[in-house]
Amino acid sequence: MNAQPLFPTSVIGSLPRPRFVRDLIADDTPRDDAEYRRLMRAAIGAAVALQETAGLDVVTDGEWWRKSYIGVIAELAHGFELSVNPADGRPWTIVVDRIAPKQAGFIAREVAFLKTLTSRNLKATLPAPALLGERMWDPERSARAYPRRDDFVRDCVPILRREVELLRDEGVSVIQVDDPHLCLFVDPDVRSRYDDADRAADFAVDMDNQVVDGIEGVELAVHLCRRAGARARGEADHRGSYDPILGQLARLKVDHITMEFTSPGAGEMSVFERLPEHVRIGLGCVSCRPGQIDSPETIVARVESALRYVAPHRITLNPDCGFAPGSAADVSLDEVYVKLRNEVAAARFLRDKYGPIG
Repeated sequence: MNAQPLFPTSVIGSLPRPRFVRDLIADDTPRDDAEYRRLMRAAIGAAVALQETAGLDVVTDGEWWRKSYIGVIAELAHGFELSVNPADGRPWTIVVDRIAPKQAGFIAREVAFLKTLTSRNLKATLPAPALLGERMWDPERSARAYPRRDDFVRDCVPILRREVELLRDEGVSVIQVDDPHLCLFVDPDVRSRYDDADRAADFAVDMDNQVVDGIEGVELAVHLCRRAGARARGEADHRGSYDPILGQLARLKVDHITMEFTSPGAGEMSVFERLPEHVRIGLGCVSCRPGQIDSPETIVARVESALRYVAPHRITLNPDCGFAPGSAADVSLDEVYVKLRNEVAAARFLRDKYGPIG
């Protein structure tokens, strides 16, 4: 890992896919087809160029190799079927058989290619086990293989952990577990749907910890998201302060937790004082909502609000969430570039004001 400056900047993970990339992903061409891979490599080069031109310290490949950010599990394991969700007509990957390792290293190979494009620090992302259970288990179609959702979640853990090990070996700087499911327990309405909301949140944390516990030599992160789809599809955000899940967050065996703070109803930043002191805060200080472009001054003001409760060296700058809440989301890449450029401008101002680490 390269040395990072004060207030390092990054994206959460995904970038919007231009239409030609969406067409590539939607095509039935096998993913190992030489022409497909040639075109996708060229596309990802553009994604990296965008981030480097904006000035980001940590870059990703935009997650463009993947059909969806949770569907990547179907690249890593057998047992899934691509279907259509009857509720909304969107593609739906669902578990229908007992899962078994398929091609370990799918995400690690994304990073191996990314390393050929940039010398900057790299972030790799993978979905949380409990999130997969919420999104990919169906009480009817999955029941023959997994009568209980939690059993499917537990079987996802070794698949994901192996990927984390391979990512560490590949030399990635940050490995991030995306767990929007855990973050939904901030919402009183969501909590009311569970017989025991704390027990469900504890289970999500236990599964995250089993994926990363004991992994050394890399920064481990968990990303909390209230509702990625709300940004591009007009769905309802989940509101509520982080207080109801602070006990769970304190148990996460990670170095870094990303938390949203541009959305209304996110609560007070004073919650940072109640997180373990060794944990860095990925401060969601840039809106990823289409059409909303935060100025550098607005971003600086959000960071300085956080500095009332946490030391500068513990804060990293990032958008609230990923910019592509679905493989088909139509989000302006040019608009995202401006947002990221403003994020970097804010970081430079803060570095000049607060000085270098140490």
